[in-house]
Amino acid sequence: MVKLNEALKKHNLIMPNPPARAGIYSPVKDFGNNLCYLSGCIPAFNGEIKWKGKLGGEITAEQGQEAAKLCALNLLANIQAAYGSLDKVKCIAKMIVFVAGTESFYEHPRVANGASELLVDIFGEEAGLCARSAVGVNALPGNVPVEIELLIELNP
Repeated sequence: MVKLNEALKKHNLIMPNPPARAGIYSPVKDFGNNLCYLSGCIPAFNGEIKWKGKLGGEITAEQGQEAAKLCALNLLANIQAAYGSLDKVKCIAKMIVFVAGTESFYEHPRVANGASELLVDIFGEEAGLCARSAVGVNALPGNVPVEIELLIELNP
């Protein structure tokens, strides 16, 4: 059972509206046997970017975790918009977290933990604890510190 409201309250978060597309792509793409790919989301709330800069520079690891949570919430907003409910999610299969950091920043997994923790809080460990990559990059769109993509399995 999805525990969205409990997780939002625990993390003092508000669910954003689904983010507007920023290019020529689909935010949600079904494929295969009940699989869905979610295009990358950045840490914006209703169109307003909340964090700018690089981890290890203007952004701390703790702020990066908060940015990752907001990215995850935007992904969840896209799921709700596409399927009407988060109950359609059987499990989060894979998460790719892109972290823009300075040359001396090496805590990419710690930043990704912000989104991982939120997904486990919402879906439980069995469905929310996913395979994951945390990848360091030089820059991300809009000078944001984090962008996240998901691969999910849907209930039939």
